[in-house]
Amino acid sequence: MPNRLAHETSPYLLQHAGNPVDWYAWGDEALAAARDTGRPILLSVGYSACHWCHVMAHECFEDAATAALMNRYFINIKVDREERPDIDQIYQTAHQLIARGPGGWPLTMFLTSDGKPFFGGTYFPKSSRYGRPGFDDLLERVAQVWSAQREEVVAQGDELVRASAATLPARHVDDAANAVDNAGSSERSDALQKTAAQASTGLRDALMQAFDEIHGGFGGAPKFPHPANLDALLRQAVAGHDDAARDAVLLTLRRMAEGGLYDHLGGGFFRYSTDAQWMIPHFEKMLYDNGPLLRLYAQAWQLTGEPLFRHVCATTAAWLMREMQGGDDGYFSSIDADSEGEEGRFYVWQREQVAQQLGAAEFAALASHYGLDARPNFEGHAWHLHVARPLVEVATRLGRPEAECAALIASARARLLALREASARPGRDDKVLTSWNALAIDGMAFAARVFGEPRWAASARSAVDFVRAALWRDGRLLATHKDGRSHLNAYLDDHAFLLGAMLELLQGDVLHVADLQWACALADLLLDQFEDPLEGGFFFTSHDHEALVLRPKSGHDGATASGNGVAALHLQRLGHLIGEPRYLDSAERTMALFASEVARAPHGFGTLVTAMAETLSPPTLVMLTGPAPALVPWRAALAARYLPGALVLQLPDDTSGLPDVLAKPAGAYPQAWVCRGPQCLPPIVDIEPLVAALSQS
Repeated sequence: MPNRLAHETSPYLLQHAGNPVDWYAWGDEALAAARDTGRPILLSVGYSACHWCHVMAHECFEDAATAALMNRYFINIKVDREERPDIDQIYQTAHQLIARGPGGWPLTMFLTSDGKPFFGGTYFPKSSRYGRPGFDDLLERVAQVWSAQREEVVAQGDELVRASAATLPARHVDDAANAVDNAGSSERSDALQKTAAQASTGLRDALMQAFDEIHGGFGGAPKFPHPANLDALLRQAVAGHDDAARDAVLLTLRRMAEGGLYDHLGGGFFRYSTDAQWMIPHFEKMLYDNGPLLRLYAQAWQLTGEPLFRHVCATTAAWLMREMQGGDDGYFSSIDADSEGEEGRFYVWQREQVAQQLGAAEFAALASHYGLDARPNFEGHAWHLHVARPLVEVATRLGRPEAECAALIASARARLLALREASARPGRDDKVLTSWNALAIDGMAFAARVFGEPRWAASARSAVDFVRAALWRDGRLLATHKDGRSHLNAYLDDHAFLLGAMLELLQGDVLHVADLQWACALADLLLDQFEDPLEGGFFFTSHDHEALVLRPKSGHDGATASGNGVAALHLQRLGHLIGEPRYLDSAERTMALFASEVARAPHGFGTLVTAMAETLSPPTLVMLTGPAPALVPWRAALAARYLPGALVLQLPDDTSGLPDVLAKPAGAYPQAWVCRGPQCLPPIVDIEPLVAALSQS
């Protein structure tokens, strides 16, 4: 019989609805059961695309004997970390303190009946192997300790909560770097600018020291994309004419796109590479990676005009629309790593299988380009496509014109994609998360603007309209939607990421007053519901969120950019855009709170480093007025340029409802109003001087 999880919306929780485990979802019922029975809580956190989550589920949670132990000794709670990132953050921090190292998924934590952690780990096999204790033995041991030494266990939980709380940022008075958040407003601004300059240099030095000059990326295996750091380094490199850092980012993007991290048939990027060569990925595809990477690759095209970068944008956008968006809905969350019980099975090939599907000329070109003429690169028996030889070398080897080889490879890719689409597909998590949708909306809208692609722009607009219709209720935002049901209080990331997406959408067409008003409403919610009025910065949960054992407040970038960093960046931009000092002050207080942490390890805070850089160089505001048809070449000229520090708005003829700073008169001819901070240039009436003015800004 299905357990309680059958009533949930999360595809991950529904995957466990048929387990013999007496699962609860996180909530009052589960916590009350723990208190009433006196049993400890076994908390299991994962997500639907997680390979090792599936492994542990098959070995342990589907096993009747293991389930009997779990049901006898514990109150068992299953959590989707994508729906409840607040819970995941709290107990990942506790795990890190217990293990003295990073955690991951599945996260397995043992809690007191009031939710305080006292022991935990990640994946546990049913029986001891891989140097890990068997889960059955562990359950017996934890239950025994809970029964015999409960006071010591509770004390350990109290200590872990205190230690976790000590990781949160707080105001300091003991060194120069921390003087930023203890000064008056004017002094704070001066100190923050000094910290911003040092942080930019520190981020550059740390990343370049770890740069892999052969394969791109930073450090060794496993390699993650880390878009926030790539973006921060690229901005700094271009602004400072630092060719070495610029080339490091561009090489990394090329190698990622040429390697197996990128899906050469279907488009989009996998979550990370298991090796230093970007060859074999962990085969999950996550929405949160692909939105920021789409923006980055569009920026790389702006800088270089390289066809590779445009191709990656086109195929990634096509994948998002084809596989990650249903009709006029928002974007879905992820695609599983596994199919038919094997990781990567959907994506890897047998050489004979490929040869049978293609003509001789197609196979020769594809095999040479993607490495099927070499030894298997996936577990010794299969091939995962990667660019083994550039097109020019393929043409030389085959004695064919380069254009002919390109056409053969494109035809072969299309045939293989059609064959792959007909095979057993990996599972798709089709819930709509507000925060991840915001990242995808931002990337799609930006790429649409850069390349002039109306279908991409329409996709982004459909997604934001869906979020507003389904996840915006009575002036408040919700976090997740599935099967017609929206629920859970939205988090800091939902508000901050969506604010950033709205600022991008404002630049995509004639400015819509309703979009600007919603951006301001989201900014106001950030200040009203998440800001710490005493210390500055933003809590991850709202002021009226359920009370948990800890209230996270982090500025550190993880798999996604930090909510505090994104909030600081976009509140600052919106504040400059409409002349709202509340937003500027809130952003400054946030950066001040994290200044000492950023100064110590800037490469862990790329988003905050970017926000701080805009205190040194405020965003340039470009307001275009005049007849819309005549402004088309103006917009195209600006969209093709790398201008990360600019907001380009086409103002409507009717400026009623706009702030005074944006209410520029429209004439019979195009003109541009360019402002940077409080300083504005006289109106510019030709494209060339406008481009020149922005090149100097």
